[in-house]
Amino acid sequence: MPPDASPLVGTLLVAVSYLVGAVPFGLVVAGLSGGGVDLRKAGSGNIGATNVARTLGKGAGALTLLLDAGKAVFALALTSLVMGPASHGWLALSGGAAFLGHVFPVYLRFKGGKGVATALGIVAFLSPVTVIVLLALFAAVVYFTRYISLGSLCAAVGLPVMMAVLEGPRSYLNLALLIAFVVFFTHRGNIHRLLAGQEPRFEFSRKA
Repeated sequence: MPPDASPLVGTLLVAVSYLVGAVPFGLVVAGLSGGGVDLRKAGSGNIGATNVARTLGKGAGALTLLLDAGKAVFALALTSLVMGPASHGWLALSGGAAFLGHVFPVYLRFKGGKGVATALGIVAFLSPVTVIVLLALFAAVVYFTRYISLGSLCAAVGLPVMMAVLEGPRSYLNLALLIAFVVFFTHRGNIHRLLAGQEPRFEFSRKA
């Protein structure tokens, strides 16, 4: 930790990370599209990249994905700059705050997205090797099943496993366990539909 970085500064950075993570970029992209679409009333009702892609097209979905991942990278980069790149505990707290901000945003009465894209940004910043493995796992599951939700759930399971295998900081493993738990919680409806054979499949070849 840099000599001028106090616990108070770290706490403020965690708070800023939450507020940054809570920015609903799905709604921002939908608003800028000019179609007057309220994602909370369209498609699955979710503000994340998958619903944006299904509702507004894959380009808008990709932009939302990048923005939702990017806000986590921004929060972590700011924390790393101020507290130091070796401040693993503060980085984990800031990453967790950004993630929870996306899922439970204060701007939307704590009803946000499912957290996958924001988790992607967190893992990409903290462990590039892990994100490569998880993206490959996600892509393989989605390619063979066309279930975005199943790919996300498999990646969520793989996250703490990879963190444990790589033997990184304990705080990163704790963060990975939190992310995995919350991702399963936010996908509980998808899990029920998967088990019932009612989950919609993602179409690669055309706009939904």
